[in-house]
Amino acid sequence: MTQVSMNTLVERAISGTAIVSFPTDTVPALATLPDRSELIFAAKRRSQDKPLILMAASAEDLWGYVQGSPADFQVWEQVAQSVWPGALTLVLPASAKVPVAMNAIDPTTIGLRVPNCTLARKILQQTGPLATTSANLSGQPPLESMAEIEAQFPEVLTLQPLELPTIATASSLPSTVAKWTGSGWKILRQGAVQLE
Repeated sequence: MTQVSMNTLVERAISGTAIVSFPTDTVPALATLPDRSELIFAAKRRSQDKPLILMAASAEDLWGYVQGSPADFQVWEQVAQSVWPGALTLVLPASAKVPVAMNAIDPTTIGLRVPNCTLARKILQQTGPLATTSANLSGQPPLESMAEIEAQFPEVLTLQPLELPTIATASSLPSTVAKWTGSGWKILRQGAVQLE
């Protein structure tokens, strides 16, 4: 059984010894420390050409992972303030702080997100930013319940039912993915959020 308390889940995530799973505002996430990204690729049987997303409790926790001009940061911060927390992943120029394994096919960029889920942000406040992805084997649809995740990923730590919110407010729609082009946004995947 891989169900653990919130404290144990956070401790094991911080130690880098486990993949953890928790609900978000979209589908449940698999998560680990950014420099342990290879754990997720191995568990999902996922090729290195599909990048992971860096998820955090606040935009401020993420800005150190990107680089750009003061004008760029002004645009990014305005978008973050208007949409985060929410189902929007911003793909921005990566700083040297981002492990190459998170996006091996294009280590110059990194996807960032702050989920609109109190439980996820509570975990992320304690762990710091985590490398995340949907909970599923590569090429299969995302799993939507902790029971499904436990069955498919017995090694992944999930929260005990007592720690989980009783009302599910998650959307099965994925996040919108928007990439900064240097002059504006290119929508790579249209999801729950409309970006103006």
